[in-house]
Amino acid sequence: MIVGCPGEIKVQEYRVGLTPAGVREVVARGHQVLVEKGAGLGSGISDEAYVEYGASMVGSIEEVYARADLIVKVKEPVAPEYELLRRGQSLYTYLHLAAAPELTRVLLEKEVTAIAYETVQLANGQLPLLIPMSEVAGRMATQVGATSLEKAHGGKGRLLGGVPGVRPARVVVLGGGIVGINAAKMAMGMGADVCILDRSLDRLRHLDNIFSGRLKTLFSDVTNIRESVISADLVIGAVLVAGASAPKLVSRDMLSEMEPGSVLVDVAVDQGGCIETCTPTTHADPTYVVDGIIHYCVANMPGAVPHTSTFALNNATTPYLAKMAKLGVLEALKADPEFRLGLNCFKGKCTHEAVASSLGYDYVDPATLL
Repeated sequence: MIVGCPGEIKVQEYRVGLTPAGVREVVARGHQVLVEKGAGLGSGISDEAYVEYGASMVGSIEEVYARADLIVKVKEPVAPEYELLRRGQSLYTYLHLAAAPELTRVLLEKEVTAIAYETVQLANGQLPLLIPMSEVAGRMATQVGATSLEKAHGGKGRLLGGVPGVRPARVVVLGGGIVGINAAKMAMGMGADVCILDRSLDRLRHLDNIFSGRLKTLFSDVTNIRESVISADLVIGAVLVAGASAPKLVSRDMLSEMEPGSVLVDVAVDQGGCIETCTPTTHADPTYVVDGIIHYCVANMPGAVPHTSTFALNNATTPYLAKMAKLGVLEALKADPEFRLGLNCFKGKCTHEAVASSLGYDYVDPATLL
């Protein structure tokens, strides 16, 4: 098997799909690894480091796609890569297909074996390949929200932690999962007044216990969401339904009741966003204003801290890559039902139920095709 790692071409995406340690896992099992020259530089990984661990460097992204049986990436292929995908090729990356109907069509038409990091799911419900980037994105959401609140960036000019005699900013986090917990931890660490909303009472009890009452908790219903959002200085959208489009929790009409210069950060943007007025942005131009409210909706937030993100991601993705190198892609999927939940497209069929439902495709159980 030839494993290929192209450089990412999404705007200001500096992460890379393989570290040298990941290369070694594949090469040690008798396979070849092709890495595009310069692919790791944004993450602080030199071409020489890849070669030292057994990779072959190639000069173009076209060559990587043309020669590799399995493509390992970070972000979903963007439009210029669609024509590079080969029929029957395997793809191992974040996909977020519920928000990408055109990419889904291409993957189905080319019968790509598309394995999405974000839908690999353990028996306990955890998403092991999403957790590392959720941790990064949650922590970053607070950082970028605090910056966006600064007057020079269009915000209302409120310091997140306040100072003695002046109240701290009110931060509302929608969703008590990995993103939400990390966002709340950062906001509390900066001294903000933080409230988190979730629909799981068990989760809210857990958060209340671990934070000893310092974190306010609310059940996530329409009334509590509305009252919390309109009084907030910073709202962080952190909801997730694995593989499916994010539910819209913040409506356009809520914005008119918020104080101008308040900030919305939608971490769920790559799943369509949980804020009605969410439109994907890039690190090059991360914010826009709707009804006086600052929106930060960058779809690849962890790409801004690529060294941390790349190594954190590979810690989680490399064991599954090693399994594919040992058994082959299809046998690895057959052998591990939790890993098989990552299979979104196979043999021209949509093989993840939430993706199929979101995009209007017929769902086909991958076990029947494998």
